[in-house]
Amino acid sequence: MKPVTLKINGPRLMTRLDRLADIGRTEDGSCCRLALTDEDRAGRDLVAGWMRELGLEVRIDPIGNIFGLRRGLADLAPVMTGSHIDTVRTGGRYDGNLGVLGGLEVVQTLNDAGITTRRPLVVGVFTDEEGARFHPDMAGSLVYVGGLTLEEAYATRGVDGKLMKDELARIGYLGDAPLPLFKPHAFVELHIEQGPVLDAEGVTIGAVRDLQGISWQELEIKGQANHAGTTPMRLRHDAGYCAAAIGVHLRLLADEMGGGQVATMGALSLHPNLINVIAERAKLTVDLRNTDEARLQQAERRLAQFVQGLAEREGVIIEARSLARFEPVRFDTDVADLIARNAQRLGHSHRTMTSGAGHDAQMMARICPTAMIFVPSVKGISHNPAEHTAPVHLAAGADVLLHTLLELAA
Repeated sequence: MKPVTLKINGPRLMTRLDRLADIGRTEDGSCCRLALTDEDRAGRDLVAGWMRELGLEVRIDPIGNIFGLRRGLADLAPVMTGSHIDTVRTGGRYDGNLGVLGGLEVVQTLNDAGITTRRPLVVGVFTDEEGARFHPDMAGSLVYVGGLTLEEAYATRGVDGKLMKDELARIGYLGDAPLPLFKPHAFVELHIEQGPVLDAEGVTIGAVRDLQGISWQELEIKGQANHAGTTPMRLRHDAGYCAAAIGVHLRLLADEMGGGQVATMGALSLHPNLINVIAERAKLTVDLRNTDEARLQQAERRLAQFVQGLAEREGVIIEARSLARFEPVRFDTDVADLIARNAQRLGHSHRTMTSGAGHDAQMMARICPTAMIFVPSVKGISHNPAEHTAPVHLAAGADVLLHTLLELAA
């Protein structure tokens, strides 16, 4: 165990975060690096270049995941950290990026101190974690652990109609490393919380023990277009009304179920989308999440029953398509406890907690002991240009990551 005096360089971490955030910056301050776009390629090139500068052996696998290997004293299963650098269209500067660049900062800190760990260390960058361009989300890590075949991923079409395999080749990240390249001894992901708990409670470090299950669906409603002024309400087959009713039902469903149940209608489109025409078609997305699998299934059943009844009452056709479905995850207790102990040793307030968002760590938990480190998000804001975490908290999270990886790699 290394002394707590060993710490990362906070300003250096901030410099890398700022440089990566400049790639894909928009006029409103958002960061837009959708997976496998030109902006994503530029971000990947920057991060892979930093890996090489730090002496890491860089490998890229067929789904575009990037891995930087720092060899250890023994040829053993490595300890892995990392996250993603793709963003949503209106992303912030820390989501995903902190986990990758925090890992690089750990490597540089060890390089500067002349420390070689017994086990190798790996920093990973996973492809398409957000799912904002290609569904499902966390595609790179899901393929890595065998939950999605390479062929299925390659056949995925983005929201712009492009094939994932074609875009991987176009940006030069259709790699040839084996899948999976490593089966880690353990995986630890550093991330901003993306929620309000740590910030509201004034706590610096979250030791994440579990993660909500996620159910994504797309609902397409087929009604009948008609004149908005001449068609009596009782004779309408209004896809727009049905979409609105589903949105209201989701809020009522979550309120009635209580506990950890959340429900969101995140995207909605109408056709023909004219002020004086009853909508003929509507397409919407539903995001259901719960830490309990049985209750998540209950929410899915209740939504399906409501949708069926709504279609019958309104004389419309409603078709559902699953976009992603992941069960809740319980992380490794020993790794989560190690994170908490290191936070305490370093003098940081800490608490155990649940992740409400999906992360690559939930996929890695299928193949190795895994847990996550959270740092506060101011006011819980994320996927938004206002996303912010204080530099002192970013550094604190990276310090906890440093000492956690050191112990796991010893």
